[in-house]
Amino acid sequence: MIKGVVVKKLVRHLDNRGFFMEILRDDDCILKRFGQVSMSKSYPGVIKAFHYHENQDDIWFFPVGNVEVVLYDRREGSMTKGETNIFYLGEDNPEIVLIPAGVAHGYRVLGNKPAYIVYFTTNSYNPEEPDEKRIPWNDSVIGFDWNTKHR
Repeated sequence: MIKGVVVKKLVRHLDNRGFFMEILRDDDCILKRFGQVSMSKSYPGVIKAFHYHENQDDIWFFPVGNVEVVLYDRREGSMTKGETNIFYLGEDNPEIVLIPAGVAHGYRVLGNKPAYIVYFTTNSYNPEEPDEKRIPWNDSVIGFDWNTKHR
């Protein structure tokens, strides 16, 4: 696992009315500071990759749809520099993932329906000085193959 990445399995409490599930609590001690909560929708087959932040950490949660999340440690001096982690998140696998500052991240929507992401950040977005650095989805250094492997 990339140093600093945290995964929390979410627990659904089911009954005949539906379910209840906690996503993030202050006593989880995962997010070092609260900045903002945002939500986005992506259509089937969309790849949103790659970007990283110099100062903020992200927590990603996909309540609807399913995605393939790819993390790449690009941090100088990190003991896991150059490592890639892959997670399959969404309604079929309810987890949250903490993505530390400096770790490049992106995702691909799987299946035939849109995916929604709810993400928590340690800093609020500043349009005058955005802490978001873009990397192409097919970056040769990261070298990730986004194609589905048919077996």
